[in-house]
Order: sequence, then C-alpha cells, then structure tokens
Amino acid sequence: MFAYFRVRAREERGFTLIELLVVCLIIGILAAIAIPSFLHQKSKANDAEAKSTSVAAATAMEACVTENSGDYTPCSKTALEAIDPTLNGADARLAVTSSSDNYEIVVTANRDSNAATFTLSRSSDGSTSRTCDTGTADQGGCSAQSGGTW
Repeated sequence: MFAYFRVRAREERGFTLIELLVVCLIIGILAAIAIPSFLHQKSKANDAEAKSTSVAAATAMEACVTENSGDYTPCSKTALEAIDPTLNGADARLAVTSSSDNYEIVVTANRDSNAATFTLSRSSDGSTSRTCDTGTADQGGCSAQSGGTW
C-alpha cells in the first residue's frame, strides 16, 4: 500500500517555472491593454454630471422665463433651484448670468485637478451654444477634437 502512494507521489508534479512565467506574461499583457482604457473614467463621469447639470439648469431657466412672460432677468440661480431642486447640490459649481433676452449657465466639473467648465448660453436671437474648456486637452468629456463644444 505504501508503495502505491510513493509511486503516485512521484508521478504528480506541479507547474514548471516556464509555465508560471508564461501565465504571468499573459496576465501582464491583458493588464497593459485594460488599464489605459479605465484611466480617465472618473473625470469623464464628473464631466457628464456637469453637462447634465447645465442642461437641467437650462430647462429650469426656460420654465422660469415662461413664468415671467419672456423676461430672463428675474431668473437667478436661486430661482432655478426653486424650480428644479436637483440643482441644489451644485452650489459652488453652478453660475447663472441672465439679462432681459439671454442667459449663460456655467458649470464647473467636480474634478480633483484641471476642472473643466461647461457653458450653455442662449443669445438674444434665440440660438444656443454649448462650449467647454479644460486645463488639459483630451481629458474627460471635453475633447480637443470637438473644438471645445459638446
């Protein structure tokens, strides 16, 4: 019986060093492919939130204008927050400027550094523009390829 276990122990072998090195190499190659695609996901998410906040503020601005017979002047940040309570969390990041026939909404993304600003504005002729600016090109949701628009 003991002879049987001795023979079986000699036949069972572990992995060789070459096999372990090949597995480590494959894992390293997969990590080198995957890590760069995940690097800027947090800044992209913060930029998407800033864009969403600016669109929500623009919708609230149009509702405020409707209540005030087409006049943008009384539509301040406080008035927009009263119309859309979701804007209350964007305290320092949201800036609203309005006159009688136009407005500008600027939202700064909540990033650690190189904060991007997203501007949504309506001119007196009724056209709207969406621009963005970031300290570092091609980071997050404001790419240099789009020419600073979103």
